[in-house]
Amino acid sequence: MSTFKHLNANDLVNMLSVGKVQIVDIRDEGSFESGRIPGAQHLDNSTLQRFIEDADVDVPLVVCCYHGNSSQPAAAFLHERGFEDVYSLDGGFSVWQTLYPDQVERN
Repeated sequence: MSTFKHLNANDLVNMLSVGKVQIVDIRDEGSFESGRIPGAQHLDNSTLQRFIEDADVDVPLVVCCYHGNSSQPAAAFLHERGFEDVYSLDGGFSVWQTLYPDQVERN
């Protein structure tokens, strides 16, 4: 049975340039507000059910956390909830902001 896949930051850049991608960020609210991948949605326990109900399960979904560890069980969970093409971002936001500091969205 397939589950989530791993994705590095360079591959995410390629995915974003080619087509539609959903990105969810599971870090705490303050970290999310301080900086995130452009277009990312904050996902936590209070927004999870609504996201599952409203999101398109057929559009690729990338889960981002701090370092790429917490995103793995979250990606598996979302795959179990019907999302077909789910990725965990290897290295998380810390690698993203190191490689692509000009591609960090802030409030």
